[in-house]
Order: sequence, then C-alpha cells, then structure tokens
Amino acid sequence: ATIAREQGWYPYFKVVESQQGPEAVVDGKRMIMLGSNNYLGLTDHPKVKEATINAVNRFGTGCTGSRYLNGTLTLHEEAEARLAKFMQREGVLLFSTGYQTNVGTISSLVGKGEYIITDRQDHASIVDGCRLSFGKTLKYRHNDPEDLERILRKLGPDVGKMVVVDGVFSMEGSIVRLPEVAQLCKQYQAVLMVDDAHAVGVLGDHGRGTAEHFALEHSVDIVMGTFSKSFATMGGYIATDLQIIDYIKHHSRALMFSASMAPSTVATVLAALDIIEQEPERRDMLWRNAYHWKQGLQELGFNTGQSETPVVPIVLGEEMLTFQFWKMLFDEGMFTNPASRQAVAPDSALLRTSVIATHTSEQLDRALDIFWKVGRALKVI
Repeated sequence: ATIAREQGWYPYFKVVESQQGPEAVVDGKRMIMLGSNNYLGLTDHPKVKEATINAVNRFGTGCTGSRYLNGTLTLHEEAEARLAKFMQREGVLLFSTGYQTNVGTISSLVGKGEYIITDRQDHASIVDGCRLSFGKTLKYRHNDPEDLERILRKLGPDVGKMVVVDGVFSMEGSIVRLPEVAQLCKQYQAVLMVDDAHAVGVLGDHGRGTAEHFALEHSVDIVMGTFSKSFATMGGYIATDLQIIDYIKHHSRALMFSASMAPSTVATVLAALDIIEQEPERRDMLWRNAYHWKQGLQELGFNTGQSETPVVPIVLGEEMLTFQFWKMLFDEGMFTNPASRQAVAPDSALLRTSVIATHTSEQLDRALDIFWKVGRALKVI
C-alpha cells in the first residue's frame, strides 16, 4: 500500500464528497459513478431522504442497544412484517449489516458434526460465517453443480448439511445455476440458503431475487438480503420460516450482542421498499442500462466475462495492468472498482463496473468513449 501511494495508483479509500448518484464528486472531481451498488438509484430519492429525516425526529438517532434488549422499535417490527410480505415468507429478521447477517445466521445454524457446503467464489461474509460455526466447511468448484453433487453424494442424505450460495456473484455479475443446485439439495436433503445481496430489487418480476427469477421460491429455505444495494442504506435481513427466525433470535451472537439498526436506517428501508413495489419501471431502466453498457463494452472488444446482470466486469488478468487501467480511468473522470487477489481468483484481476437505473444514455456513452481511449492506450483492445 505504501508503494502504491507513493507511485500514485493506490485505488482504495477514495473520499466521496457528494451524494452518490449517476455522478459523484470524488477527491474534489466530478466523476461518472460506475463503482456503486446503488442499483435502483434511491440514495438521493426525495421520498427516501424525507422518511429518514422524519424517523430521526420521531425516534432519535439510535437505539443504544441490541434487538435482544432495548433495541427493538415499532419500526423494526414494521419493516420485518413488510419485508416478509414482499418476500412471500413467514418471517424476516433484521441485522445491522449485511456482513453480520451472513456471519450471524450461518454460525448459529450449523453445529458440531454438521456441514456447510459453499461455492468457492462465495462472498467473504459467508466464508467468515463458516469459520465461526462449529460445523465443517466443504467447497465446490465455482458454479459447478456436478462438483456440488460429488460432495453431497459423499456425505449422503442423513448428515446435517446446508448449502450456501450467492445468488449473483458480486465481482463477475454471473447468476448461480439455481435450478440444478435446488434439485440437488432436495435430492440429498440439504438446507439451501441463498445470499441475494445483489439480486433483491434487481432479479425477478417483482424484484424478489434469484429464486423468483428462476420461479423456485419454494425450493429455497433461507434468503439473505442486504440494504446497502437496492435499498439505499445499510443493514441486512434473513427471510425464512418463523421457527428458524426464532432460533436465530436466541442463538446468533452477532444479533444478540450488536446494537440494532438505527431508526433512520430502518425508515430508509421502508421508503425504498415502497418505491421498489410501486415503481417497477426503475428495474426496467436498470436492465436497459445494463444491456447498453455491456453491449457497448463488448463491441469495443473488452472481455466482460460471465456477466448476466448490471454488474459488468472488465477482465484483464494482470493485477498491475488492472491498477494502471483504473488509474487512467480515474484521471479521465470515471469511478470504477479494481478487484485483485483479495476478491477474485489468482490471475483473474478485473475492473468491476455496475450501472444504476438513473444513469442516462449520454453518461454511459461518455463512459464508453473513456474506456475506448484508455483501452487503446494500454493495448487492451
């Protein structure tokens, strides 16, 4: 990190000085924002901001305690009931961060003598939830149901086990092969948990995520979601049966010993949910922009990997090339995210880009011009 700073290409902890919409001010410079998870463009929506301010006026700035003790407000229960109805599940349980949601759920549900089976490209929060559980973790090749079946067959149907997968893989933008995974879980009697952080609000006719996208909602036992993407704030939730919810409430250390979501945050979730339900055209706009962006990059000759969603990587392979590409884009007024060995497989470094519903065609075309200029200069295209 020290060398990177000295040489001027350190890409992390950049200071954002404005609201993050289609554009943002970063390090004092207005940039096209293609490095956020603000998929539906709700972080600066007037109704969302109004709801947040009203919650502060009514409930104050924080709960000062955990859900287990003094941190459950009427807002929390309202949000859980609304989300359960939206997700068409018996119940929902809120956590203060998405990371905490996976850690707290996985570590509490899987015990000694039981197994967690994960995709090798699952999110870090899933990995850490596995580490904190008393169960044993087994990994299968990325998005490879045949390798998953190899593990399930070896364990047999009588061993306690849970398969945990990302719905949308956050770096490459691909979608899990859920039909095959769900069928294998049914065949080998495994609980199926899907991390839909990047899918709720994005996939499915109503935005309920990966399971709705594949018409397999009754085949997924537990859906995890976050509020830091389509819901424009922070936090997370589990949507599942009431019996599982009650167990997590009384056994998840991450829930019981963390302060609950602030009132303003929960109010933001409720306002964002109103818009997700009432304005499906936002999702249509998001997908139009995703197609425009991905097609434009491919026509220029860039490798967009396995992307099937508004997350569109530019696969470069070499780590230093990726940082150099990022820096030249940044200097031209483009904010993107370089992903190297901490987030992707070795020799698979990439630039992660993601569009939002409120990007204009003009902004995306301007971004494509910048990508063409930098790609030619670095001989990537």
